[in-house]
Formats: sequence, structure tokens, C-alpha cells
Amino acid sequence: MKTSSSHTSIWKRTAVLGSVCVLSASLVAFTAAKEASLGKAEPLHIQVSDAPLSTATRGFPSFSPIVKAVAPSVVKISVSSEAKVSQMELPGGMDLRRFFGPGFQMPDELQQQRGQQQRRMPREQGVGSGIIVTKDGYILTNNHVVDNASTIKVGLTDGREFNGKVIGRDPKTDVAVVKVEAKDLPAMAFADSDKIEVGDMVLAIGHPFGIGQTVTSGIISAKGRATMGLDYEDFIQTDAAINPGNSGGALVDVEGRLIGMNTAILSRSGGNQGVGFAVPTNLARWVMESIVNNGRVERGFLGVNIQDMTPQLAQQFKLDAAKGALVSGVTPDSPADKAGVKSGDVITDFNGKPVSDSRHLKLQVGSTAPGAAVPMNVLRDGKSLTLNVTVKVLPGDKVASATPAADNAEDALHGVGVADLDKATRDQLKVPSNIKGALVSSVEEDSVAYDAGLREGDVILEINRQPVKDAEQATALCAKPESKVSLVKIWSHGGTRFIVVDESKAG
Repeated sequence: MKTSSSHTSIWKRTAVLGSVCVLSASLVAFTAAKEASLGKAEPLHIQVSDAPLSTATRGFPSFSPIVKAVAPSVVKISVSSEAKVSQMELPGGMDLRRFFGPGFQMPDELQQQRGQQQRRMPREQGVGSGIIVTKDGYILTNNHVVDNASTIKVGLTDGREFNGKVIGRDPKTDVAVVKVEAKDLPAMAFADSDKIEVGDMVLAIGHPFGIGQTVTSGIISAKGRATMGLDYEDFIQTDAAINPGNSGGALVDVEGRLIGMNTAILSRSGGNQGVGFAVPTNLARWVMESIVNNGRVERGFLGVNIQDMTPQLAQQFKLDAAKGALVSGVTPDSPADKAGVKSGDVITDFNGKPVSDSRHLKLQVGSTAPGAAVPMNVLRDGKSLTLNVTVKVLPGDKVASATPAADNAEDALHGVGVADLDKATRDQLKVPSNIKGALVSSVEEDSVAYDAGLREGDVILEINRQPVKDAEQATALCAKPESKVSLVKIWSHGGTRFIVVDESKAG
């Protein structure tokens, strides 16, 4: 059981070069004939500097000291999983591919968003990367690296290998947290990703194609990209070479600080073409801390319909620039409604930070702790107003996975993901307040539990007549079963019933 909580061909170029050579030969013949008729030509005056490179320039090219410092913090993550094969089609025939190793897949959430057909494949191995962020074994990686993984192995550069356990996954940002039982690990320091600039030099470190740890260099090409159809995106774009297997690896600055986690590439070929994307550390860190501290990602809710400003809209609303998020509607009795927000307001600042567009407002609100009271600046009829809004929990938000790890073929209820019940989930699924148990957040369709009738949205009340109060207890009861046959009591669609899950029939 699992607990659940972003060509020109060579011959063409040769032909062109051949044409240039013929043209050059003709030009030489013409020039020689002209010189013969007019006399000797003036010599060329080419400026040449043979001075040695300055000390600063000579000392710059080597990143060796930085690599030696940070490379031990980047690990290899090997997983075993029931793989699915799919890809995401973009306009113009370009494929947006995640970089997990050979035979692995994109997460189910993205597969459903893109409407791609899935094809179930035999159990295979995949290789990705991860970043050690604490000395006691917390590792940051991508959700799509560990999604559906049944076993996880974490390999360090010193040759040590540990069993990994997924503490939590957040498909909406493609961030996941893995834990290994170890001490005094080489943790990487974080930088403030809001302070990076386009043009800053960066290094990408990971395990492309599973060949071993590899370092590449480049620059920050752009910030604030949204390219993958995730709910919350704020990618750093880089031209540092990254390839399949780099997912979850580190993007560091020239001081060796983590500024992003490599996640995806935009490519016509499936390999590196100089357009890579990384989740910025500020976003990844917030998700990671939410998972570790709360067991899930709880996002803030404002209660407004918003859209980007355009030059035409800015003119109509008497704005100097097309910046901010335009409110096109306010949900009754929502935090925004109670704060006095009205349709036609333009939100320019939220919690002390400027709002550039609707996507960034969504990111800012989502990363605000529910219950927090924050200031918000709006423009209304050309006048600036400051409103105070108390953010609530995003209603109907699917619980972000928090899973781990002991999910192996010997577990009871293999292929089942569970999460704790919270108020938002109860309201969404209409689960009565007297029902206590573990919410079924996912069920693999080829599992015995699925055949027995267990479905996503059910609530597990008992396992082998032992009451279940939360996801952690459900996982513990499944970890070392006395028998391959489990009697499970569930609440489903307003009623309770028993089902029998016989793992001896698996496969």
C-alpha cells in the first residue's frame, strides 16, 4: 500500500559551402586581374592583440571547485514500476518530454490532462535524479520520477545505496520528497530563486541516461515559464544540457547554491536542444516543507475569477501598463468577497509582492497558508485601495500524495494509495463527519484490490477487523500481513460494506 498526501542536412550545408568556394575562386581571379591592371593593392591592416589573458579571465573557466562541493548532494534514483508509455503533443509537432530514464512515463495526472491513451507495459526499471536537502536524509525529486514506483533505490556518489521511501508527492507542481534512513549526508544549500537573473551562469547536475553523474553548464535563458500544463508553474528556463535521467537533478549557481530542480525539456528530437526547465527552489521548498510538516500540500483560496491584463483592457481600465490580475468575478461568501473585492478590480500586489499576471497571483495565493490574513492592493476606477483578506483552504483540492514507501509486492492492498481525510475532501466526497478512516486516493487498475471493488474516493474503515483512523495506520496494517487474504471494511457512496482482497491472485 502507498500512503498518498510542471534541420538542415549535412549534404545541403556541403552544397552551400561548395557554392561559396566556387564564388570565392571567381572573386580571387577577378581581384588578381584588377590588381594587374591598376597596380599592387594596399596591404590589409588587421588589428591583432597577442597580449596574454588577464588573471581574471584565465581563472574563470574551471567550475571544478563548485562541482566538487555540490556533486555529492546529487543522487541517482532507481525505481521499479509498472511503466506506461505516452507523450505530450505540442503545436508544431514538438514533444514536451519529461526526463525520466528509458521506458518510464509521465504522471497519470498529466496523461489525463492531455487525453493521451495509455498502454500498460511489463514491469521495468527507470533512472532519475534527486537532491539531498537535509543531513538526515530528505531528498527532493520530481513527482514523475517516483510516481507509481514500487521500489526505490537511492545511490550516492561514494557508492552507498539506500532504500528510499516516498514521504509525499505533489502532481500539481511535479515535486516529490523521498526519505532515506541515514545521518550526516552532504546536504545542498538553497539560494533565493526570486533573486536570479536572466544571463546568470548555471550548472546542471544529474544522471542522464543512467550513465553516471554528469555536469553541464549554461545560463538562465528566461524566468517564469509555463509550458507543461501543470496547475502551478513558474519554471526557470536554461540552455544547460539536460537529457532523460536528469529529472530531479540540481540546477546550481556559480556559488554552488541550489536555484532549481531540473524537470523537463522542449525538444523535437526527445534529446537536449538547449531548452530545459527547472522548478525554482522557492516553489519546491514550499511544497517540500508542506509535505514534511503537514503530510500534504494545503493551498490557499481567494475566491476570484481572474484574467491577464492586455493593452486593450489596460486602456479601458485607465491603467498605465498591462500588469496585474483583472477580477472578472467574485465567489459569494469567499475570502475575496468578505474582503470587499469587486468585479473589475485589478489586483496589483498580494501579501507585499507585486502581481504581474493572473498565473503569478494563483501561485502567490496557493502558497499562502490557509488562515493567514494578508494585505492586497487593488486598482478600482483608477484609485489604489488596500484590502485585508483571510485566505482559506482551496475547496475540492485533491489531496497531494504522501506516500511511502514500503510499497512492495508483499504488502497487503498492493497498488492502493491512501491519504488522510480533511474537511475539504469530506465536503467534496460528502463523507459524514462520523466516518473515520483512510481515504483511497488511487487504485491501480491491474491490482487485486481493484478487482475486489476498491475505488478511488472510498474510505477504508477496517483492515482484518482492526479499525483504521488515518493513512499512516492503514499503511502500517498492510506492511507485514499475516496472510495474503485481507478482509477490508469500506465506506463507499453513502454506505458501508466488506470486500476480500486476495493477494495470492496477483499477476
